[in-house]
Amino acid sequence: MTNQNTPVLIDQELDQLEEKVDSLLDIINRLTQENQSLRSQQEAHATERAGLLERHDQVRNRVEAIVTRLKSMETST
Repeated sequence: MTNQNTPVLIDQELDQLEEKVDSLLDIINRLTQENQSLRSQQEAHATERAGLLERHDQVRNRVEAIVTRLKSMETST
């Protein structure tokens, strides 16, 4: 290898390294956005789940009250 080729090779290697760094930065940005989106979805699902659990408890209490009333009507007749 001659001294004249060395700067050209270094420039090529630097260009390749720059492309790889740019590619990695793009991946990091994409993954950061995806992570933020997934966290938002997770929060929304947690909120929805809490609401559904509350609704489930309300419905269960109403059904239990209806069953209790039916049993009391059955014993009173």
